[in-house]
Amino acid sequence: MRADAVALLPPVDVMRPRPADELPVQQEPPRDLQYSLKLDGFRALAFILGDGRVVLQARSRRDLAPDFPGIAAHLRDGLPPGIVLDGELCAYREGRLSFTDLLRPAAERARDGVPVSYVAFDLLAVPGLDVRGLPLRDRWELLGAALRETGPPLQRVLATSDERTARDWYRDLRDTGVEGIVAKRLDSVYRSGATWAWRKVRYADTTDGTLFGVLGPPDRPRALLVRLADERTVTTSPRLTPAQAHEVGALTAPRAGPLTEDPEHGPVRRIDPPVPVEVRRRAGRQRQDVAAFVRVRAEEGDGPRSK
Repeated sequence: MRADAVALLPPVDVMRPRPADELPVQQEPPRDLQYSLKLDGFRALAFILGDGRVVLQARSRRDLAPDFPGIAAHLRDGLPPGIVLDGELCAYREGRLSFTDLLRPAAERARDGVPVSYVAFDLLAVPGLDVRGLPLRDRWELLGAALRETGPPLQRVLATSDERTARDWYRDLRDTGVEGIVAKRLDSVYRSGATWAWRKVRYADTTDGTLFGVLGPPDRPRALLVRLADERTVTTSPRLTPAQAHEVGALTAPRAGPLTEDPEHGPVRRIDPPVPVEVRRRAGRQRQDVAAFVRVRAEEGDGPRSK
């Protein structure tokens, strides 16, 4: 391999979309927007280096490759040195995206048969050439060519230039774990940091909080105590499903303290350190608020916890 085949090395700061309340409107032909699925996973730049290494760089600049050895091997075997992709590491459980499974060690995912994919939505470099200065429409074509001979678990994100199709996706794909839609200007070059050229529209009726206690067995909790940003404490309701209890319990059981009596919620086990979560909040029948559990929400780039 020529020494100049690798034109872009880590670390590289990612390009980030700015939030929007509504899906941007597509212009009349020639269309100027691409709409792609916003997936619920770990954002990671994939660098295929000349020494046989693969780096999966999180937004925090941490290398996630040791936590996802199967994906790293697939990238190394399927792509030439010098390729740099931007995309999401995604795990799947029972037909939907499972963010919680990304937080588990690789050995546990393998033991339970949890599939993981790398879904690419942009291309930053090809062998010998940094292509960040090209418009997205050109980078997208190059990405398709780069992945032409690959298949799952390495694939290109679902995208369209048709606004009606994008609105159908936004309406219909929520139950699969899709977070929303990202609209990108097809003439946009790749620049690090937040940009108005990319806009993300997420489902808006959820909020982030901190899980600091569990009700029921720590490895199979029936409900969670969550502190919201306004310092209110909410109890999740309805009862966690078996799948939710299993996923949450795998993370909270090692952090659970002894059983204590809470004056409002009864017997509770405190979780230390607390776990970021996402909930759907609503008013309760009693004086305390309640919220439906949506998912564990680790900070982007933290990655799974190794054992």
